[in-house]
Amino acid sequence: MNLHQFRFVQEAVRRNLNLTEAAKALHTSQPGVSKAIIELEDELGIEIFARHGKRLKRVTEPGQHVLKSIELIMREVGNLKRIGEQFSAQDSGTLSIATTHTQARYVLPLPVVKLREAYPKVNVSLHQGSPDQVARMVMDEVAEIGIATESLSDYPDLVTLPCYEWQHVLVLPQGHPLARKERLTLEDLAAEALVTYHPSFTGRTRIDTAFAQRKLTPRIALEAIDSDVIKTYVRLGLGIGIVAEMAVRDDGSNSDLAVRPLGHLFGQNLARVAFKRGAYLRTFVFRFAELLSDRLDRNLIAKAMTGHGSDFDI
Repeated sequence: MNLHQFRFVQEAVRRNLNLTEAAKALHTSQPGVSKAIIELEDELGIEIFARHGKRLKRVTEPGQHVLKSIELIMREVGNLKRIGEQFSAQDSGTLSIATTHTQARYVLPLPVVKLREAYPKVNVSLHQGSPDQVARMVMDEVAEIGIATESLSDYPDLVTLPCYEWQHVLVLPQGHPLARKERLTLEDLAAEALVTYHPSFTGRTRIDTAFAQRKLTPRIALEAIDSDVIKTYVRLGLGIGIVAEMAVRDDGSNSDLAVRPLGHLFGQNLARVAFKRGAYLRTFVFRFAELLSDRLDRNLIAKAMTGHGSDFDI
C-alpha cells in the first residue's frame, strides 16, 4: 500500500464517489484511480466501497474504518511536511487563511500587515467563503487557520477558540427619521425595508431569531454577503442596513451614514478562530493568531490543540 492509494480513496469520498471528478482533481486518469483503489482493497482483503457495476455506490462499514485510518495517516504526512518546512526555513513559507468577506475586509488587514513586518518572507494567501466553506477549507488543509462567526464550533474535527466579540449596527442616511432615535426597537426596524446579510453570514441567525421571538416579520429588501454592498444599497435608498460594527470604521468613509448600535436587540456575536485538530502549527501561525486577539496566545492554542481543557469560551 502507498500514499497514492490513500489519496485516491480520500479524494473519491470528497468527490461524492465520482471517480472521474476525483481523477481530474488529482490530475490523473479515471482508470488509474479505479485500479489503485482495487489494489488497496485486494491488499487489505476488504471492500472499501460497495459497487454497482463499475460505479461506486457507498462506503462499506469496514471502509469507514479504513477512511478514519487514512485521515490520520494523511494528517501526519502533512504534519511531517510542515515540520520540515518549519525547521528548514524558520521564517518563511505561506500562511493560508480561510475567512469570510467581512473578516477579510475589516479585521484581517492590520494583523496581516503586522505579520509581514515580523516575517517578511512569509506569503499570505486569503481564501474567502461562507462559514461552512471556511470550516471545510481548514479540514481539507487548504488553509491552516479559519476565522468566522458562525458554524466553526459545530465541527468536531476542528479546534476552535474565541477571538473577539462584536455587535450589529444599523446604517441609514443621515436624514432618515430613525437617525434621530438613539435607542431603536425591533418594531422600528420591522416597519422599514431592510438590507442585510445572507442567512449564512455574519450573525444573520441572531437577527432572524430576535424577530421571530417577537413574532415580527422583517421586510428584507436585499441580502448580500459583503458589508460594502449593503452600505451601497442603503445609500441608493433601497432600505436601512444592518451590518457588523467592524464594517463601519471612523475613517470618514461613512460620514454620509448614521450609525446606531443594535446589540440590545440582537445580542453579542463571537468570532472564532479554527485549526484542524491534530495539525502541526508553524511559528508564524501562532504569531498570526496572537495578532488577531490579545485573548489568544501560543500556550493556550497549543493546549487546545493537544486536547487539554474543554472550556475556551470568553
